Amino acid sequence: MFYRTHTCGELTQKDVGKKVRLSGWLDSKRDKGSLLFAVLRDFYGVTQIAAQQEPCLSLLRDIPTESTVLVEGEVVLRSSPNEKLPTGLIEIVPEKVEVLGRRSVPALPFEVSHSVEAGEDARLRYRFLDLRNPAVKDKIVLRSRIIAELRRLMTERGFLEISTPILTSSSPEGARDYIVPSRLYPGEFYALPQAPQQYKQLLMCSGFDKYFQIAPCFRDEDARADRSPGEFYQLDIEMAYATQEDVFSVLEEILPPVFEKFSGKKVDKAPFLRIPYLTALEDFGTDKPDLRNPLRIKDVTKLTVNCGFDPLMLKHVKAITVSGVNVPRKWIDKTCEEFKVKTEGGAMYWFKLDENGAPAGGIAKFVTENAAAWKTALSVEKDAFVALVGEDKLQTVQKRAGLLRTMLGVGLDLLEKDVYRFCWIVDFPMYEIGEESGKLEFCHNPFSMPQGGMKALTEEDPLKVLAYQYDIVCNGVELSSGAVRNHDPEIMLKAFSLVGLDRETVESKFPALFHAFEFGAPPHAGVAPGVDRMVMLIADTTNIREVIAFPMNAKARDLMMNAPSKVEDKQLEEVHISIVKEKK
Repeated sequence: MFYRTHTCGELTQKDVGKKVRLSGWLDSKRDKGSLLFAVLRDFYGVTQIAAQQEPCLSLLRDIPTESTVLVEGEVVLRSSPNEKLPTGLIEIVPEKVEVLGRRSVPALPFEVSHSVEAGEDARLRYRFLDLRNPAVKDKIVLRSRIIAELRRLMTERGFLEISTPILTSSSPEGARDYIVPSRLYPGEFYALPQAPQQYKQLLMCSGFDKYFQIAPCFRDEDARADRSPGEFYQLDIEMAYATQEDVFSVLEEILPPVFEKFSGKKVDKAPFLRIPYLTALEDFGTDKPDLRNPLRIKDVTKLTVNCGFDPLMLKHVKAITVSGVNVPRKWIDKTCEEFKVKTEGGAMYWFKLDENGAPAGGIAKFVTENAAAWKTALSVEKDAFVALVGEDKLQTVQKRAGLLRTMLGVGLDLLEKDVYRFCWIVDFPMYEIGEESGKLEFCHNPFSMPQGGMKALTEEDPLKVLAYQYDIVCNGVELSSGAVRNHDPEIMLKAFSLVGLDRETVESKFPALFHAFEFGAPPHAGVAPGVDRMVMLIADTTNIREVIAFPMNAKARDLMMNAPSKVEDKQLEEVHISIVKEKK
């Protein structure tokens, strides 16, 4: 190549004596007067430049850092080697220095090598600088390699990668749509797909057998640490003539080798643990359990109902036992306060069993009389710390117990290290009573096949009907939801009728899918693990924006491109849109 004979990451001791040409960013300089050391950085690494002769000495002294520079010279051994660098045994004595792109702004918003220490808004506004930092760039490179490996593994298993439309119709997927006004059809709108759900099912109805796609999905949702606002990507999968077991088999073949290859950590092998949804709520307080945490939740309501301590004489009381760990009183008090804040007024109670098995501290006096029963219920004899939470509402106590389990596991450093623990959450209820409506609603996915088919819908209590729905969870992070699809139009109509939607409504909301099923559809099932979340876990970061090249900030703004932004009146007129000003 004209601008370089080598990259800044490949020259070694065997290249000593060669005349080379390198190009990259001027990373840093150390001016010793008659000798100037400079570091040249490109995508592949860094190489030291040692300038003593004019005009190279003056040129390098004058060039601002982060300018792009071409350097020609001879490879020599360094007098002070740096064994930590691949190029740390050599340096370049320059014979020619040429500025390719001079930095014209007087000051950098942050030092590139320390960009991760800058505020997030500054990093996102100058993301092109942030990405020059190898520590940031490497996560994007990792993402690319993971996606390439996923594609390879899926293709090897006979899946076809098929792109589905980006401009589609609005449909109730559970989140807000991004809508796109139509120029040709005044008052009508496209929507960006929340997921390719209907299209991938239509592919199965069209005779395709195995589909996958690294699919972009668009949802107008608020940001979280593990959810990027606006858009995200998923490994979208659908299989014809497939059961729940077939879907599990594919992901259990795909995920472990990817996580193992790119993390070097221990990874669960097939088959992954399967936990019924209701069991997960009881044992872990969440349907996204982190199995690295050894703690489990136990129901002790029978022991507290007449214990004499009013705050725990409630309909539901849960306990978590920590054995063999010294839990200091100062830490307990701090955790009680943190729990109160995080639950907006909830309370954590506690007691200990000492080395003789006697209750001590906290609410011990309300436990002592029935100590034997407590020990049996908690499966512990001595040297234990017991935390309790109680509520009259089951959902509330489960959620708070789940939070407490996490606080104890993390705070006491109990989580298993350097491992990925996977599980399937299965047997989701088909229906639930909506908290706001007070009426029967779908619990998870309205297009799922009920376990037991039509018979279950016609003969069982709807709240007891389970669905072929499943989530896959890794280290407490939900990677994906999936389901065996309801491909029978009659069963679909019956499922929707139970929540008050008639045939006309179903046909109008999902015309393509419903009519495709009327022409004979194969049983099919699918799943769609989130690519961003997978990379986040493998990269060992808790902020999903770190593994996205150009993310929005937490307020769904692209600070670098200034989006969203206002458009010209002419553009609005073309799509038949007028802006209604907010009333003050």
